[in-house]
Amino acid sequence: MLKKISVKQLTTGMYLKEFCGSWMEHPFWRTSFVLKDPKDVQAVMASNIKEVWIDVSKGIDAAPGTVAVTQEQVEATIQKELTEANQTLSEPVLPKHIEPVPIHVEFSRANDICQASRKAVISMFQEARMGNAINAQGAQKMVDEISESVARNTSALISLARLKTADDYTYMHSVAVCAMMIALSRQLGLSETLTRSAGLAGLLHDLGKAVMPPGILNKPGKLTDEEFAIMRAHPVEGHKMLKMVGDMDPMAMDVCLHHHEKVDGSGYPKGLKDKEITLFAKMGAVCDVYDAITSNRPYKAGWDPAESLRKMAEWCEGHFDRAVFQAFVKSLGIYPIGSLVRLASGKIAVVIEQTNKSLITPRVKAFYSVKSELRITPEIVDLSSANANDKIVGREDPSQWNFPDLNELWSGLNTHPT
Repeated sequence: MLKKISVKQLTTGMYLKEFCGSWMEHPFWRTSFVLKDPKDVQAVMASNIKEVWIDVSKGIDAAPGTVAVTQEQVEATIQKELTEANQTLSEPVLPKHIEPVPIHVEFSRANDICQASRKAVISMFQEARMGNAINAQGAQKMVDEISESVARNTSALISLARLKTADDYTYMHSVAVCAMMIALSRQLGLSETLTRSAGLAGLLHDLGKAVMPPGILNKPGKLTDEEFAIMRAHPVEGHKMLKMVGDMDPMAMDVCLHHHEKVDGSGYPKGLKDKEITLFAKMGAVCDVYDAITSNRPYKAGWDPAESLRKMAEWCEGHFDRAVFQAFVKSLGIYPIGSLVRLASGKIAVVIEQTNKSLITPRVKAFYSVKSELRITPEIVDLSSANANDKIVGREDPSQWNFPDLNELWSGLNTHPT
């Protein structure tokens, strides 16, 4: 039986099943082990992690009277967050001069923008690394191109930007967060002027990583405590670089400095709490974490998009602003593009597009029969259609299946991580 407890309640002899939080938030190599050394317990307590899952069937239980949460209670919390987001579904505010298009129409153009943006971000980081001030006008032009793509179709570029190699992570992460900040801003009903600022903030939020030691930034494994402490300086370093630009957007500077703050005060660099954190920094926190946990890293495969949103819903109370998180879910869907799902019919499908009726009835491409254990001719099903006789009954873990062409199935492009 699994229980979620505060790290303050940990003791040797417990079986630590999982940390509650992104693996980007702690320096530990592993989970799922018995805590035998008191130093391990102290290390967990000293980290940014506030809660953990323990398996009481494999180790000692929490002390009597300990406040613990069961899997069923956590599942109820997750369902509440996602249900509220679905019930308050609303259309994002889009620029009037841009005509929306279906996702398959935008994929090719979005892919070109991703490639061009990747090169531009690499150049921008190189300039910052050499101590040169970034080209704010050039950055804004890049944001405008990304913004127009997101306006034509909210999900196309965001989905493609998730496909990145470990070597390209830092650069494409900036592109992905830029696109998600734009989509989230429009979902929140903010003006187009603020949306452009939000996009710029997303593009520049990790600029401080340009001056992080390459051996740490690109390390093919988890960081040591000392290395982790160095990496935590990147928001401050990025803020210093943006101050070099005389007319830099204040929102970009704020998000750069505060995108790792949490509403419970456990974030960094200043440990700000809830109302001390601006709306835009709260937006940056959500977008940053989602892209981080859905992207492949040298030491850990990215989580499935739908599973990632569920994890974030579990952490929401202490980490994210609820209203911002729910708007983020609306902008992506409860089952974002690329999510692997099981249908009531016994077929495995991948989500290919969102629909306007409900966050739980996207368009999917069914391609595998669980009953026959065979691939089938791909079939596109609009689960929001009145004629639909199928529905999603659960998520599937891609790592448990051998579907090497999964990305091609949902994108329709013969593409590989860039």
